[in-house]
Amino acid sequence: MSKPERWSRLLELLAAEGRLDVEDAATALEVSPATIRRDLDELAAQQMLVRTRGGAIAHGVAYELPLRYKSSRHASEKHRIAAAVAELIGEGDVVGLNGGTTTTEVARALALRAGAGDGSAGGGRRQSSDPAGPTLTVVTNALNIAGELAVRPQIKIVVTGGVARSQTYELVGPLTAGVMNEVVLDVAVLGVDGVDPHLGVMTHQEDEAGISRLFVERAGRVIVVTDSAKMGRRAFARICGLDRVDVLVTDSGLSSEMAARLTEAGIKVHAV
Repeated sequence: MSKPERWSRLLELLAAEGRLDVEDAATALEVSPATIRRDLDELAAQQMLVRTRGGAIAHGVAYELPLRYKSSRHASEKHRIAAAVAELIGEGDVVGLNGGTTTTEVARALALRAGAGDGSAGGGRRQSSDPAGPTLTVVTNALNIAGELAVRPQIKIVVTGGVARSQTYELVGPLTAGVMNEVVLDVAVLGVDGVDPHLGVMTHQEDEAGISRLFVERAGRVIVVTDSAKMGRRAFARICGLDRVDVLVTDSGLSSEMAARLTEAGIKVHAV
């Protein structure tokens, strides 16, 4: 197990339990206690946790795993989800992407498609008016997505502005909302932290939920992307109800019961 994978697992355990014991963590990760001690010391140096005698505790009751440590979780599922979403995007569409590991994979899939010059995907709703110019426009409040796409000449990248959150690289606040209120999207692709059949789609942070809600309001079509582990899960801040979601793309771990409930809500479900 690599160090990033160990750190991701340790932080997940910490989020679930609120505290970690070196011996228990070593058993769970099948590594030596000395390795766990070094990992906890390094995580404490990055202010990711508080070191204690014999283990560590979280900084507070609520804990959010930073994006850079979440990317290795459910990686193969996210790749399949991203490839499926890219097929749903039309040539020349204006696409909104919020932050998250799954939407980052969607951005990469779109970049690969644009680089290949394939205009056949997504039903081809319209062609770019300038054959030499961008084939796709992406509006995002995620700094990491903007950084990856800015070097792609086939994609016009629009960054919302705002105040950056270090955990997720998302821009939030009044400056972000100001730009969002001035754009019109063909489709919004949303990464979320929970999907509940009664409450809708949710995320951990209320400021991020507010910006994601604007993506929904400005879009003609809404695609939610998430791995099946988040299905049926609730988070603190609600983005929107299921009635605002057109398509949900997830992995094959989606239960038949949840798939049926989503279909009853009028959502087209793709489990890949």
